[in-house]
This record gives sequence, structure tokens and C-alpha cells, in this order.
Amino acid sequence: MSLFGKAWRVAPTTRLATYLIALWKLARHRDTPRGAKMIAWGVLAYALSPIDLIPDFIPILGQLDDIVLIPLGVALVVKLVPAPLWQGCMREAEVHAERLPNLWWGALLIALFWLTLLGLAGWAIYRIFFAVA
Repeated sequence: MSLFGKAWRVAPTTRLATYLIALWKLARHRDTPRGAKMIAWGVLAYALSPIDLIPDFIPILGQLDDIVLIPLGVALVVKLVPAPLWQGCMREAEVHAERLPNLWWGALLIALFWLTLLGLAGWAIYRIFFAVA
């Protein structure tokens, strides 16, 4: 196992889980602004989806996307929400640690993204090599 893999297993993941639970509560809260709700659902879909945007078997980028994208998404949602609302959701998340569900619709969105990207690449290759001018 690589040094990075060992460090990843040793790193405490409980704080990230608390943030995701707080984000889950925030996304379902009625006082959350609509834009922040949409971003929160997007971050949750990405974080809890069984499919990654960049697969983990790609050496560095596979883990780096999880390390960078999820905290940036949480930080963006925190900036868009009133501080007392976020602090209340964090307190609830710390007190009531619950298990988050797998968001299969998030996996569907990631799969659709990759299929769209693959389709666009195929269309571009066709246009470059096989299109008659």
C-alpha cells in the first residue's frame, strides 16, 4: 500500500461525515435559500454517489477530486447560507450522528455526465476524421 493510501486510512473521516450530515439536514431545511439547496444536493449527490467523477484507480486525480471537490462544495454552501442556520445544522449533526443513504440518482447523474462526454468525443472524432467537406 502506498504512503498516500496509508495516510488516507489513518486520517479522521468523522469530521467529513459530520459536515455531510449537516449538509443533508441543511438541504432538507425549509429556511435554506434555493441556490444553496441546489448546490448542497449536488455536493451530497457527488459525495454519496457510488460512482466518482474521476475514478479512484487513476493514480493521483482519483483521490484528489474527493479531497478537493467535496470540501470546496461544502465551503460554498456555508458561504451561501446564513451562519445561524448552518451552525444549527452542525449542532444537530454532531448530536444526532445518523447514517447517510447512497444517492443512486447522484450515480445516474455522474454516469450521464460521462456518457455525454463520451458522445461529444465520438462526435468530434467523427467530424474530424470522417466528415466529408
